Amino acid sequence: DGKKYDAYVIYPQNHTGGVNFVEYFVYQIMPDILENKYGYKLCIYGRDIYPGEDTASAIEQKMQKSRRLIILLTRQLMNCQEHAYDQHIALYNALIQYNTKVILLEMEKICTYEKLQESIRFIIKQQGTVKWKEQHTLHPQSSNSKFWKQVRYHMPL
Repeated sequence: DGKKYDAYVIYPQNHTGGVNFVEYFVYQIMPDILENKYGYKLCIYGRDIYPGEDTASAIEQKMQKSRRLIILLTRQLMNCQEHAYDQHIALYNALIQYNTKVILLEMEKICTYEKLQESIRFIIKQQGTVKWKEQHTLHPQSSNSKFWKQVRYHMPL
């Protein structure tokens, strides 16, 4: 199908200097489970999009070459304008232009979805989210957990 990646990952980036759990999840846990154990190929901003590249066009090209879009939902992502372009292009491509399937990973309890983009709320209504629960944090590499089974169910064959 001409696609290079199984999924493009959108997540809130931390600019405070320390590594938070979401970044650890994106750079360590997801590749360990989805790439190393199951053979998927992920495109992760900061790992697969390099400094010096035209960020906007690189993001768009990588998304076009991806079969799925994984968006990590956190309170930080809801309040962050920095990802507005990333999310806007991703959702436009996913819903309108390329009909790419979106996988929403709810990484922390979100009380209300009202602050989310309308397109994300639409996807939540259509298919829901895959919820990360606190007990997964103790053994995040357990690839047999319900969480990882649900993620793999939404990934391409």
